[in-house]
This record gives sequence, structure tokens and C-alpha cells, in this order.
Amino acid sequence: MEMILRAVAIYLILLVVFKIAGRRALLQMTSFDLILLLIISEATQQALLGDDFSVTGAMLTIITLVVVDMLFGMVKKYISGAESVLDGSPVILVVHGELQNEKLKKVDVSCDDILVSARQNHGITELKKIKYAILERNGHISIVPEESAS
Repeated sequence: MEMILRAVAIYLILLVVFKIAGRRALLQMTSFDLILLLIISEATQQALLGDDFSVTGAMLTIITLVVVDMLFGMVKKYISGAESVLDGSPVILVVHGELQNEKLKKVDVSCDDILVSARQNHGITELKKIKYAILERNGHISIVPEESAS
């Protein structure tokens, strides 16, 4: 039972930490982010398993984490507004080539992040050719080109 409680606690702690870190953490991974992820995963593994390194303990922990994730999926599906609270909502960062600076600061996204997405997905190199840039719930930036940009 202790292992199940540990798994639930660690899941909730990580959910809160990554919610606070924001979607910016999901955009691009730097060397620092990769190192941090590796350290977090090692610390999480130790916290989840404690002194129990058995296969049974690992399976119980994995099953608990998957069940908790499924429960959150059901909560988002059946409770109105839960998805916005847990995953956030899309944020419009550019409107007709104009940066929405307050929103950029709030979600910690730079103009360079937007232009990288525009170049990679549409070959756009200038803000004025972007009709909308939207930070999606998953941390990716969607670009809608201006009609004349094509």
C-alpha cells in the first residue's frame, strides 16, 4: 500500500511542478533541460521504489501511475473545465504580425520561438507574414500564415 501512495504522491507532485514550469518547458529541450529531466527521473525512481527494487514493486508502481493518469483523463473528459485547469488553454501569441507581448511574457515564449516554428512548418521568416501564432496545450506553436504569405 505504501508503494501505491508513493506513486500517487509523486505523480501529483510532478503534475504540479510541470504545471508551474509551464508549457515553455515542453517547447524545446536544451542540454540543461535534458540533464534536469535525467536527474528528475532518477530522483523519482528512488522516491517511487524506496528500498524495494523487486519486479513486483516496479510493476505495482507502473500500474498505479497508469491508473492515476487514466483517472485524470476521465476527470478531463467528464468534468467541465477540468481540462483547462489541468492542461491550460491555447494562447494566441501573434495576431496579424503583431506580437502579443503580455501573453508572451505570461507563457515565457520568445519571438525567436515563434519564428523557429514558422520557419520549420511554413518557411515563414517574418512576423508580418504570420496571421496567428498559437501556443497549444501541448506546448507546440501553431502558425496560421497570412493569405498573401503563400
